[in-house]
Amino acid sequence: MDFLTLPKRTSGKRTYGLTSIIDLGTPMGELMNNLADYSHLIDLAKIGIGSAYVTPNIKKKIELYKEFGIKPYCGGTLFEKCFYQNKLPEYKGYLHDLGVEWVEISNGTIDIPLRERLHIISHFKEEFKVISEVGSKDSDKIMPVEEWKEEINQLLEAGCEYVITEGRDSGTSGIYEKGGTVKSELIHELLKEIDHNKIIFEAPSPKHQMYFIKEIGPNVNLGNVKLQDVLVLETQRCGLRSETFYMEDLECKLP
Repeated sequence: MDFLTLPKRTSGKRTYGLTSIIDLGTPMGELMNNLADYSHLIDLAKIGIGSAYVTPNIKKKIELYKEFGIKPYCGGTLFEKCFYQNKLPEYKGYLHDLGVEWVEISNGTIDIPLRERLHIISHFKEEFKVISEVGSKDSDKIMPVEEWKEEINQLLEAGCEYVITEGRDSGTSGIYEKGGTVKSELIHELLKEIDHNKIIFEAPSPKHQMYFIKEIGPNVNLGNVKLQDVLVLETQRCGLRSETFYMEDLECKLP
């Protein structure tokens, strides 16, 4: 029975308010148990880094996610490895064989010029839903705000469903300082001109997740969420944790 007044959450087949988890080797039995209870809180599942290539029973894992209505995809590092070795046609075949319908195009480890990424996206989007990523995994690499904006806008215009802002699974690069602090000025500048519903902010810890919930609202798209944190995240989104206790009953704080 619902009797509390809580922030309005998107549900069902969400197009925003997404929770994207990172799977870095969750055993099948453990995954089954978690999805049985929490699958309705999860929208996307990234088989993190290049782990899909060496994950036992990867096809069964992909099928399990899809059975629970979750969209699985492989981490961008695997795409970059295939690009580096000139194996993109083979990568397409691999994804089709797995039954994966989403693909991440990134340049977090190697520098792939934007023009070339846009060209790759134009080919992949004919067969897959494309997510792209902006930002480097190198915490020493500084990317100007205008470059962030330009890349995100061009990637969305090229047909990407969403753009991920790099943060790593440690929250120490991309949109974060080395010590894990959010680059808040960068975030504020991005939100001035770009539809936040088309951005997935990598937020690997509850602290990072709370920042974006407070800044944008309960229906912010969040990525690199650990499976064990899914329920805690939903609790935060619903104003049921001390740090978000007084969150307004609005779909989103931004106009």
